[in-house]
Amino acid sequence: MPTDPVARFLAALDPEHRQAIGAEPREEQQRLAAAWERELEADDELDTLDELSPPAAEAEAARRVLDRETD
Repeated sequence: MPTDPVARFLAALDPEHRQAIGAEPREEQQRLAAAWERELEADDELDTLDELSPPAAEAEAARRVLDRETD
């Protein structure tokens, strides 16, 4: 499992978003990865999901971050 937050964030994305975000400047990737980490830490529902399936929790947090960013 990657330890770099950007690599972990990209791995949590679906393939279409992974390609799009992967093409963004590193600074934007870092900003989104930081928002993703905050989402994982702050949301209690994701804590429960993380106990059942860490990849699913990470993917859900990534989806939420992208949804907020595109609104």
